[in-house]
Amino acid sequence: MSKSNNLLSRITQTPGQCGGRPCIRGMRIRVCDILEMLAESVSADELLEDFPDLEFADIQACLIFAAKRTEFPRLTA
Repeated sequence: MSKSNNLLSRITQTPGQCGGRPCIRGMRIRVCDILEMLAESVSADELLEDFPDLEFADIQACLIFAAKRTEFPRLTA
């Protein structure tokens, strides 16, 4: 299993939990919330302090998850 696939295994989607939105390791920490905080210049260290159950690999998983969502087929003329 590649490192990115290993990280992506940390992202879970459970019907009935957080509206079925992607979360981290079955916890009620949504991927979108972590990404928004990173976009608002909250550092990874601050996130880890604010969410004691969060691990650095979880933050990496959120970033990989977002990157994979931006992959689109390449159009050629």
